[in-house]
Amino acid sequence: MHYELIIVGAGAAGLMAAAQASSGGVSVALLEHNERAGKKLNITGKGRCNLTNNCDVPTLMANIPTNGRFLYSAFSRFNSQDTMAFFEALGVPLKTERGNRVFPVSDNAADITNALYKLCIKNGVKHIHTNVTGLLIENGEIIGVNTTSGELHASSVILATGGLSYPVTGSDGSGHKMAQEAGHTIVPPKASLVPLTASGKDCRDMMGLSLKNSAIKLTNKKTGKCVYKDFGELLFTHFGLSGPVVLSASSHLRDMESGLYSFIIDLKPALTEEQLEARLLREFAENTNKDLRNLLRSLLPAKMIGTFIKRTGIQGEKKAHQISKEERRAIIALLKGFVIEIEGFRPISEAIITSGGVSVKEINPSTMESKLVKGLYFAGEIIDADAHTGGFNLQIAFSTAAAAARGKVQEVRGKNT
Repeated sequence: MHYELIIVGAGAAGLMAAAQASSGGVSVALLEHNERAGKKLNITGKGRCNLTNNCDVPTLMANIPTNGRFLYSAFSRFNSQDTMAFFEALGVPLKTERGNRVFPVSDNAADITNALYKLCIKNGVKHIHTNVTGLLIENGEIIGVNTTSGELHASSVILATGGLSYPVTGSDGSGHKMAQEAGHTIVPPKASLVPLTASGKDCRDMMGLSLKNSAIKLTNKKTGKCVYKDFGELLFTHFGLSGPVVLSASSHLRDMESGLYSFIIDLKPALTEEQLEARLLREFAENTNKDLRNLLRSLLPAKMIGTFIKRTGIQGEKKAHQISKEERRAIIALLKGFVIEIEGFRPISEAIITSGGVSVKEINPSTMESKLVKGLYFAGEIIDADAHTGGFNLQIAFSTAAAAARGKVQEVRGKNT
C-alpha cells in the first residue's frame, strides 16, 4: 500500500506529527517497533508528563543551549500556548506549576499519550508494529522505507526515532544510522539531563538521602565563575548526585572533565550566616553538655550527620560548651557551602535527553525537511537540539513535529488544487 506519509517512531514527536498531518487530510502510516505507542512519553516527568513550559518564545529560546536559533521558526508557528490549547481541545485539562512547568491535571502522562493516539486513530492513521531497517531513496527522493515485514512506500518520511537516552523505551540510535546512510552529518550524541558522578565516598555514604529544599550552584574551578544556580530537590546515590536540580545542572556542563566543576549545596538557604550563628549560639547555650552529633539533629538529616562531622574535622562527641568560635564558624561555612567535586556524567543510557543528532545545517528550519533528500523530514530528539528541564524538550518535539507535518499538508493540498 502507498501512503502519502510514513512516520518512523511513535513517541512524542511521531505521535504529534501523525496527529497534525492526518488532521490536515494526509494519509499516514505510523511505524513503531514497540508494541505500544508513547513508551518513553509515558514515563516523562516521573510519569506525570511535563509537556511544555507556560512561557513566551524568547523564554523558550533562552532555555535551549544547543541550536536554539534553528528552532525559532518552528516555535513561532507552534509554541507553548499552542501546545496547551491543542491538548485542552482534546479534553486533557492542564495545570501550571513551579517554574511554569505544565502538567495534565490528572498527573498521568498516559492522558497525553492517549489523547494523541486516539486522535491519530480517529483520523485514520495506520499504526504498524514493525522494525524499520532503512530508507528507500531514488534519484535523491524518498520513496519509502524497508522494514522487517517488507517494503512500505510513501512520497515522504518523517524520522522521529529519538536519540540514545532510555534505550529500554526504544531509543536505540537507529534513526541516526538511517539519516547517516542518506548522507546526513550526525553530531556525536552525548548525554544531557543526566545524573553526575562525584569523587570520594561521601555521596555513597549518604546514598538514598534526598534533600528537598536546597539551593545549589555549580562553579567552574578554572574560571571561578558560577555556571548554574537552582533551588529544589537532589538525591545522593552510590555514584554521586541525581534528582531534578542535578539533571538541570548537567545541561550547563558542556566541557566536562574530572575535577573541573564544584557542586555547592546551601543546606540552609532560608538563613543567613548571621542567623545561623545566632541559632547555634542559642542552641549551644541551652544544651551545654550535649555533644555535637546530637546537636546537629535539629539542623541536618540523620543520614548526613556522620559525613558532615567528618568534614568539619571536629570530634562528634565534643560538648557544646567545648566548641570554639573557629569551629562554630566552620560548621556555619559547611552548612552554607557543602561541596561535592564532580567527576563526570553517568552513561548516556541514563540520560533523559540526548544532545547531538542530525546536523541542523542540513535541515530546513521552517519545514524540518532534509536539504539533501527530498521528502525526508526530521522531528524531535533525533535533531541536534536540546534544552534544559522544565518541559522545553517536549516542546521541541511538538514544535518540530508540527512543522514537519505542516510541510507535508501544504505539499498534499498543493497537489490537490
